[in-house]
Amino acid sequence: MFQSKIAGLGKYVPENVVTNHDLSKIMDTTDEWITERTGIKERRHIDKNTEDTTAVMGKKAALQAIERAKIKKNEIDLIVFATLSPDYYFPGCGVQIQDMLGIKTCPALDVRNQCSGFIYGLSVADQFIKTGMYKNVLVIGSENHSGGLDFTTRGRSVSVIFGDGAGAAVLTRAEENGSGILSTHLHSQGEFAKELSLIGPSTNYWVPEIMKDNPQENIPYYPYMNGQLVFKNAVMRFSEVIHEGLAYNELDVSDINMLIPHQANLRISQFIQKKFQLKDEQVYNNIQRYGNTTAASIPIALTEAWEEGKIKSGDVLVLAAFGSGFTWGSAIIRWA
Repeated sequence: MFQSKIAGLGKYVPENVVTNHDLSKIMDTTDEWITERTGIKERRHIDKNTEDTTAVMGKKAALQAIERAKIKKNEIDLIVFATLSPDYYFPGCGVQIQDMLGIKTCPALDVRNQCSGFIYGLSVADQFIKTGMYKNVLVIGSENHSGGLDFTTRGRSVSVIFGDGAGAAVLTRAEENGSGILSTHLHSQGEFAKELSLIGPSTNYWVPEIMKDNPQENIPYYPYMNGQLVFKNAVMRFSEVIHEGLAYNELDVSDINMLIPHQANLRISQFIQKKFQLKDEQVYNNIQRYGNTTAASIPIALTEAWEEGKIKSGDVLVLAAFGSGFTWGSAIIRWA
């Protein structure tokens, strides 16, 4: 059985910076209110006058990852695209990326696991490489949140959190055993599906029904989040799934060189850091600059950590995510 490793990383964020002060001009909020609850100072939003979409941002991140992996585009055997904000209801962004990259034909699939999307995508890619079916797999996480948020005081508890961006990784076969992706661990708990959700439009609640009902509160085409319940479950599941991955690989917390958590809320990351007694240099956070970019958050953070020289060969990396579904997961990596 083969083992996979990350051969190339890439990221893209829109140039348009939206600060907390900018949001305070259009809704009843303040920089202090947002910072205290989330740690976020600014985020990136797509400028409607640019070409950027979920797929386009994914393509830009992918091109960087492919170049750094030192392979040709046509050597990609499979595309895995994770997003909750696709350009179309269907088809998914995976096939758009195949076309945008000019790959004549290759399989493409889409992952709809929201904040855990990149971890799920990484796991899918890892399995295909382990079995020998594919050699090079492109995994992308990309989100256009700003296109579907309620930028009024009514929606502020959700809308101040999210930002746009994309990250990508090229996975390939590892040359040495014991390096690369050591394991991935995935979970879900559907009983909480509606506690962090966007209920409509859907085939059960389509445009005519929405127009007819025209509700003034809890509008189904804007995201809903039970913040306290999400926070409570996040800190519990983050801890569990990190311990699970370490135990599976017979590693201890002291073996962690870098933890890169999904950038959901700086307070969650800080809670986990304190619980595991990790130093600041052992945890990478960039939510302060980008907000929560959902499926894109881990690959963006992983790319930046690598670019900044904070990851070196032989390091043990832990990636962990929790989000809508509820779904959560971790990946344990020995950097090759």
